Amino acid sequence: MYSKRLKPYFYLGGLYLCVSLLLRVVFIFHPITKSDFSFFESLKMLSIGVVNDILIFILVCCIFTLYTLFLSESKFKRPWGIIIFSLLLLAFLYAYAWPNNIFMQYGKSVLRIVYYFLGIKTLIFGLMLFLPKQRLRIRDFLYFFTLFLFVVSIVLNSVSEYFFWNEFGVRYNFIAVDYLIYTNEVIGNIIESYPVLPLFSAIFIISGLISFLIWKKTRDNLNPLPNFKQKLILLAIYLPIFGISFLLTKPAENIEEDNLFSNEIQDNGLYKFYYAFNHSEIDFNKFYEQLPEKEAEEIYLNSNKSSEIPEKILTDVAEIRKNVVLISVESLSAEFLKMYGNDENLTPFLDSIANHSLVFTNFYATGNRTVRGLEALSMCIPPSPGESIIKRKDNKDKFTIGSVFKSKDYQVKYLYGGYSYFDNMRDFFEGNGYDIVDRSNFKPTEITFANVWGVSDEDMARKAIEVMNREHKIGKPFFNHWMTVSNHRPFTYPEGRIDIPGTAQSRNGGVKYTDYSIGLFFKMAKKQEWYKNTIFVIVADHCASSAGKTELPLAKYRIPAMIFAPDGSVPADHFDGLMSQIDLMPTVLGLLNFNYDSKFTGKDVFGNEYSARAFIATYQDLGLLKDGFLTILSPVKKISQYKIVLQTEQPAADYPIYYDQIPVQKINKKLADETISDYQTVYNYLKNGKFNN
Repeated sequence: MYSKRLKPYFYLGGLYLCVSLLLRVVFIFHPITKSDFSFFESLKMLSIGVVNDILIFILVCCIFTLYTLFLSESKFKRPWGIIIFSLLLLAFLYAYAWPNNIFMQYGKSVLRIVYYFLGIKTLIFGLMLFLPKQRLRIRDFLYFFTLFLFVVSIVLNSVSEYFFWNEFGVRYNFIAVDYLIYTNEVIGNIIESYPVLPLFSAIFIISGLISFLIWKKTRDNLNPLPNFKQKLILLAIYLPIFGISFLLTKPAENIEEDNLFSNEIQDNGLYKFYYAFNHSEIDFNKFYEQLPEKEAEEIYLNSNKSSEIPEKILTDVAEIRKNVVLISVESLSAEFLKMYGNDENLTPFLDSIANHSLVFTNFYATGNRTVRGLEALSMCIPPSPGESIIKRKDNKDKFTIGSVFKSKDYQVKYLYGGYSYFDNMRDFFEGNGYDIVDRSNFKPTEITFANVWGVSDEDMARKAIEVMNREHKIGKPFFNHWMTVSNHRPFTYPEGRIDIPGTAQSRNGGVKYTDYSIGLFFKMAKKQEWYKNTIFVIVADHCASSAGKTELPLAKYRIPAMIFAPDGSVPADHFDGLMSQIDLMPTVLGLLNFNYDSKFTGKDVFGNEYSARAFIATYQDLGLLKDGFLTILSPVKKISQYKIVLQTEQPAADYPIYYDQIPVQKINKKLADETISDYQTVYNYLKNGKFNN
C-alpha cells in the first residue's frame, strides 16, 4: 500500500536526478567552461551534485505531499460539500463583482489572478460535488495535470539553466532574479534571440509524454484514496526526511573548491536562485570588467577630487542650524512638470514653488525603484549591482545623511505612510539611527483614506505637521525625510481633492493628488513657528517608468529636484549643470555650511570638488553619464558606450529631456576606466566596511 503511495516520488525524483546529471555533464564540456577536469574531479563534482539534488528534491516534494494530503472524499459529503462550495462561490463573487474589494488595492493584475484562481477552483469543486459519477475522471485529470506541472517545471528549469550558463558561465544568481522583475524586457529579448515557438513546443510535448508515462504507472495511487491513518503515516515518514534535508542543504551547498566552475557545476540551480533572491547581490569582481584595485581606487579618488576617504569638508563660514525637510516623491518623472514640457497641469503646486526655489534642471535618478532612490538620498553613493543596500542584511551602521545631522545634534526621522517593514525600510533606517513614523503610528481617527501602500499623502502631511510641531517644542533642529506613497498603482485617493476621480486609477491622477497633498502640507506648514527656519528639499525617488529602446534610456531617469527656503536664504535660481541624485543632500549640507568628515561619493555641486557626472543603473547595467557620453558596464565583462545627442523633435519645454543615444564604434578608454573605477571601488568599499560609521 505505502509503496504505491511513494511511487510518484520515485518517478519524479528519478527524472529530476537524471536531467540534473545530464545538465552537469553538459556544463563540464561546455565551451564557456574554461577549465579542464580530470576523471576523478568530474566524478567528485557529479557526486556532490547528486547529493545536493536529492536534498533539494525532498524539500520541493512538500508541494506534492500537500496535494496528496488534501485528496479526500469526505469533503464532498453533506453538509460540508455545500458549505465549502458556497464559501468558494462567495469568495469568487467578492473578487469578481464587489466594488473596491481588498484585492483591487494590489492592482488589476493581482485581482485578475485571484478571481481566475477562485473561478477555476470553484468550477472544479462544483463539478466534483454535483457530478459524483464523473468525480474519479476529474480527479484523474487533476492528478495528471499536477504531474505535468512538476515535469514541465523540471524540464523548463533545466533548459533555463542551460541558457543562463550559456550566457554567464554560472548557475542562477541575482541576474536571474532580475529577469523576473524585468519581465517585459526579458521576454522581448528571448523572443528576439531564440526560436521560442519550436523550443517551447518541444518542452511541452516532451513534458506531456513523460507526464503521461508517470501517470500510467502511478494512477492507482488514487484508487482508493489514502485514508486519514495512511495520510498520518505518510506525513510521519516525510516530515523527518524533510527536516534532515532542510538542515543539510546549506552545508552541502557550501562545499567549496578553489575552481569557480567546480563550485557552480556541483551546486543546485534552484538553491542558487533561492540564495540569490535572499542575498540580492551580484559579485562585481566576478561579472564586470575590472582594473587593478589600487589603480581603480586612485582613479576613483581623482575623479571625485578626493585625497582620501573620509574626506574633510571644511568651511570658514558659520554653520546654519536650520531644520531640513526632505520630501522624496514616489515615481515623479521630470516629464510631469511644466518646465519639462508637460501641458496637462498635473503639478500646479510644484510648478508654482519651483519659481521660488533653487531648481536642479539636469538631474538624474540613480535607479528605477524606491529603494534605489532612498539609498542615493541617504548614503549618497553610486548604486552597486544587485539589490539596493537597503534590502541587504549588511545595511546597518552606515555613513548616511542622518549620521551627519545626528552629529550636529539634530532630531532625525523617517516618515512613511505605509508600514515601513516594506522593502526593508524600517530595518535600514532604524539600523542607521533614524526614528520611524509610519502607518503604525496613526490612530484610526487620523486616517481618512488608505490603500495597500498606506495612508493617503494628505493624512501623512497632517501627521508630519504634528511630528514637526513636537520636535520644535523640544528645542533642537530636526531633519525629517518623508517618502510619499500615493503616486503608485492602483492610484487610488480620496474623492473631491482634484479634478481626476480616484476611481479612474490613472497615473495622472496619482501625480496630481500627490502634488495636491504636498501643497496641503505647505499650506499647513506656513502657519507653524518653525516654517521660516526650515529648508525644504523636494525630489523624486525615481521615474514612473524605466523601459526604453536602450539599456539605460536617459529620459526615463530624468527627475525634478528643488530646494526651497521660505526666508529667502536659498535664492530662487536654476542650476543647469549635470547632476546625480547622490549629489543633492551633500549640496544641502554645503548650503548649511556644515563641517564634517564625508564618506559620500556625492558632492556639493557648488563646491570646488564637484565634477559634472551622473550615475544611472538597473540591477545589472551600471552607467556613468559624463562629457556627452553614457558608458555602461554589464555582466560578462561587457562595456558599451553611447554619444548623447538632443532630439530635435520633442515637446516645447524650457528644459528638453529627450535624447538620442548613438552607439560609438570605439570606446573612450578614459571614460570606460573611470566608470569601472567608480563602481568597482564603491563595491569594494561596501564589502570592506569603508562606508560604515
